[in-house]
Amino acid sequence: MPKPKPKATRKPRARPKSRAPNPEAQVQRLALHDLKAPVGSHRARIRKGRGPGSGIGKTAGRGGKGQTARQGGKVRPGFEGGQMPLIRRIPKRGFTNPFKQAAQVVNVRHLGQLAEGLEVTPETLFGAGLVRRPDHPIKLLGMGDVQRKFSVKGVTVSASARSKIEQAGGTIAT
Repeated sequence: MPKPKPKATRKPRARPKSRAPNPEAQVQRLALHDLKAPVGSHRARIRKGRGPGSGIGKTAGRGGKGQTARQGGKVRPGFEGGQMPLIRRIPKRGFTNPFKQAAQVVNVRHLGQLAEGLEVTPETLFGAGLVRRPDHPIKLLGMGDVQRKFSVKGVTVSASARSKIEQAGGTIAT
């Protein structure tokens, strides 16, 4: 078996001598107006339709002729080229009330945060941070237990919440 040739070794390059820092050299202050982007980080914007030499001349990337080649040549969302659109093909049923206000829910377990003997009204629930809007509908639901007596006014109450409040000795004004 032939002997492998030894690898050619490179002569190490001489390193430049490091200069001692000049005590008189001033440190350049960095300012916003001196900042520049690194070389090669920005490319010139593509100028469409500027002749055949640009690579994107003539039709400027819009293909051939027709509606989509024209300026403003787009169709509205949902347009299907004259075919009956999907939104008109499917059947319509029912009605959605745009003025409906969903009730703000408060469970009876949260009434423990209120002071003893306090009347439960939209304003007191708002003051305790249990509802966001005192002028919108509020409904008490029966999740949890009631330990104290409460008198409830101006708030809708579910059947389970009503029974729990009345069992604890509370009253509900209608």
